[in-house]
Amino acid sequence: MNTTLIAIGAGIAVLAAIGAGIGIGIATGKAMDAIARQPEAESKISKNLILGCALAEATAIYGFVIALLIIIMLK
Repeated sequence: MNTTLIAIGAGIAVLAAIGAGIGIGIATGKAMDAIARQPEAESKISKNLILGCALAEATAIYGFVIALLIIIMLK
């Protein structure tokens, strides 16, 4: 199989990291706005923010694993 196509497929699989980065950035910004408006709710907001960031980061890791599988299996 052509190595160029393998590289393109792996690159497309890693694009999930872009979505995760954008999602984490937006969530962090919204959390900072919420904490600025209600400082007494910081602990609840922080817990939910960390959970959401972990789930978004898991998506990026899944994309990375798929990219590695594409490279290894199709060589």
